[in-house]
Amino acid sequence: MNQGDLSNLVALGEGFTTEFKRSGTSGLGREICAFANATGGTILLGVTDDGEVCGVANHNRLKSEIQSIARSADPPIAVEIESSGKVLCVRVPAQQSKPYSFGGKFFIREGSSSQQMSREEIREFFYKEGLIHFDETACEKFSLEADLDEKNWDLFRKRAKIPIDMEPGTAFGNLHLIGEDGRMSHAGAWLLAKDIRKFNVSADVACALFMGTNKVRILDRRDFYGDVYSMIDKVVAWILSKINVEYIIKHVKREERPELPEEAIREAVVNALAHRDYRSTANVQIYLFKDRLEIVSPGGLPAGMTEAGLGIKSIPRNPLLFSILHRMKAVERIGSGIRRIRDLCREHGVAEPVIKISDHWVTTTFPRLARHTGDQVETKSESQPESQPESQPESLEQRVLLLLRQAPMAKSAISTGLGQNTVSGQLNKIIRSLVDGELIEYTIPEKPNSRLQKYRLTENGRSRLANLERGSS
Repeated sequence: MNQGDLSNLVALGEGFTTEFKRSGTSGLGREICAFANATGGTILLGVTDDGEVCGVANHNRLKSEIQSIARSADPPIAVEIESSGKVLCVRVPAQQSKPYSFGGKFFIREGSSSQQMSREEIREFFYKEGLIHFDETACEKFSLEADLDEKNWDLFRKRAKIPIDMEPGTAFGNLHLIGEDGRMSHAGAWLLAKDIRKFNVSADVACALFMGTNKVRILDRRDFYGDVYSMIDKVVAWILSKINVEYIIKHVKREERPELPEEAIREAVVNALAHRDYRSTANVQIYLFKDRLEIVSPGGLPAGMTEAGLGIKSIPRNPLLFSILHRMKAVERIGSGIRRIRDLCREHGVAEPVIKISDHWVTTTFPRLARHTGDQVETKSESQPESQPESQPESLEQRVLLLLRQAPMAKSAISTGLGQNTVSGQLNKIIRSLVDGELIEYTIPEKPNSRLQKYRLTENGRSRLANLERGSS
């Protein structure tokens, strides 16, 4: 660290990743441990709490003492130490073997100070880091005598493909749903529940159908609260009953085609229920609007999972629950959920869902589109009650803008999203008009004819679309 870097660090003052110490190594183990349990940080020896650089002597001796302190943590903590003038800089990189303790105690960085963790905080830390899985812990509220009867056992046995002559206790033990103490795990309770809210008050699924594109007016609301597997089936059935369905006439046979692929919807619902944080006080929420379907799951991403890893690898928050759902064929292939959803949407000719991640939520949004209606296609809309008057049909221009509001798309993808087999002359004319009107723009403006060319919505286009939607509501 050069003097400029040091001056900048000191100027920022103490914080979540920076600690000042005037001299010596007293209390240093606590600080190193706290940074190791957080995201890492830097300790500056020879800087007062007020940011005055006073320096320390005997750097070589201090370096040896600091390395000894870091090694005495459990497990040992890797640190990097260097001198910057009179100041000794101790850097604690992000660590991979959390949690760390020092002197038999656990510490965590909170704001600009290091605090000892209480028992509950340690427990929460273990959950957050994925070191304890809540679905594997004992469910104190579940009683084998009171909550397991012949009906729900027979249903579970058939779904999990358990031999008909196997005793429930043996099956639960072999599937690791019951611990050595004979108590049912939370995963087992959720899969056998008659009303899952008995074991987790917010483990249900709340579904709502709204008029238009906001939450001002609710047209229908349903709550589902059986066992996890049954909730998946019932939620998917509810969504399918509310979205548009194309009746495609082929000779004398009529085929039904939902506006969104059923298997993609199911996969998204399974993900929401299998990977949610069941310790959260929030439930899974399904919102169906005129222009989109939102599936909201509490808990954010599990420990070790990043947004970049979605569709590439699988780190289930509830591995026991997930494994049984996989055994029940509710999960197609482990680790393939997001990728499969995207593939199914492309095959169905609709835009891929948009997935938004925050610390406490994962939201999967499927764009909804009005479908092309020709002589051989009838459209049945379940989104509005029969008593509601039909809104004016959307123009081709509006449907193109609706498509591009969700994500940039190539011309061929726009055509597919509109239900067309090929790019029509009319669509080409509309796209040229939208580009000339600065409502959409090229993603590769320097190469208008590139085979990789896509179109995206401009701010003018978003405003135009909003005006069109207001006019049709």
